[in-house]
Amino acid sequence: MSLTLLHIVLATFAGGLLSVLIAASLTLALLGRLVQHLVSLSVGVLLGTALLHVLPEAFESQVSPHRLFITLLAGLFFFFLLEKAELYRHGHHHEGDGHHHDHHFDAEQAGRGGWSVLVGDSIHNFCDGIIIAAAFLADTRLGLVTALAIIAHEIPQEVGDYIVLLNAGFSRAKALLYNALSGLAAVVGGVLGYFIVGPWEAVFPYLLVAASSSFIYVAVADLLPQLQRRLPLRSTVAQLAWIAAGLGVVVLARTLLHDTH
Repeated sequence: MSLTLLHIVLATFAGGLLSVLIAASLTLALLGRLVQHLVSLSVGVLLGTALLHVLPEAFESQVSPHRLFITLLAGLFFFFLLEKAELYRHGHHHEGDGHHHDHHFDAEQAGRGGWSVLVGDSIHNFCDGIIIAAAFLADTRLGLVTALAIIAHEIPQEVGDYIVLLNAGFSRAKALLYNALSGLAAVVGGVLGYFIVGPWEAVFPYLLVAASSSFIYVAVADLLPQLQRRLPLRSTVAQLAWIAAGLGVVVLARTLLHDTH
């Protein structure tokens, strides 16, 4: 196994493993509170990675900026249409949507949608695996930062899915198991991406822009609306602090990776 392929496998495996470990170790009440902070953190990480690292890397290539902007626009519409079809689900039933529910929220809707959530997330994780593979093949440092962004988003997403599955009637053990199996789709996507994308180096800039469109869409269309509600000043400051922390993680990671290469 090549070193790059090993990096891809480890990176794609890490997000699912961490999310399952966190879900298994915390109570539902604590998970419900923690998810909101992780959502704020994800906003900073996703936007920071897309705008400060991945897009600049793509635009430093020889590809026409006009073509890359078209790719970015097409990517945003693509993820919008996928979410419309309920196959690309990022923020399932998080608290903060204005309905003031506890950890048993939306039980009826979850009961109907538990399996569709798993199918949608498996597709989502598979796509993330391909994105991570393309980033590592372009540059190891870019792969690490991209994987960090995806993992930071995967954790609150998978924890939210875990809560949905429990409300759908799954036992705690089955909810954790199916979440873990869904996460393995990222490993499959990463390995497949390594062998398929590798020979096509010319498409790397387009894949990096596609990854950025995914990050930007998730942050702006899905996560930020969850945070955009009237809150006490202390809670608003906490949201901003977690977003800033996410941006700080990206900047720090990029600095450390730059210093070590």
